[in-house]
Amino acid sequence: MNNLLELEDFKDDKQKMGSLNHSFVQGQITGLLFADKRFRVMPELTIDVGTLDLSQFGLKARKELMPDLCLYPKNLSKKKGRDLLKVSEMPLMAIEVISPTQGSNEIIAKFEACFTLGVKSCWLVDPSLDVVHVYSQIDKHKTFDMEDNEVIDKVMDISLLMKEIFE
Repeated sequence: MNNLLELEDFKDDKQKMGSLNHSFVQGQITGLLFADKRFRVMPELTIDVGTLDLSQFGLKARKELMPDLCLYPKNLSKKKGRDLLKVSEMPLMAIEVISPTQGSNEIIAKFEACFTLGVKSCWLVDPSLDVVHVYSQIDKHKTFDMEDNEVIDKVMDISLLMKEIFE
């Protein structure tokens, strides 16, 4: 029965993905960050959270998180031989692109877990409103919209043009 629940949780997570705008914006951000040679961009990577109980953050997942995008130092490389289904090294940054069927509360809960695990920065990207919220702590964020020329993440020293993300 536990396997069924885990498969159902996975199915629920995947149903929240795949809209045109979600995919478009996720692809744009991936491309823009790929150009920054300091980092390795990892889409849809499963992160093993070890012994941390994610239910304390109100998350259904038991032992793993899967942000839309993770940013790692450039020295992270492809594993030779057998692939890893989960990684235990925490990313420097996690990015979530909200989909039409997803609530921001759920994403904020993921961010709370991420910060607890040592992630330095989290972005909540809303393609329907062309808005990016950059979190440096769970209770501290800055919002950027199309009236801003660029998204600036001071913690990660990243700056991306808003029009290149959303247009």
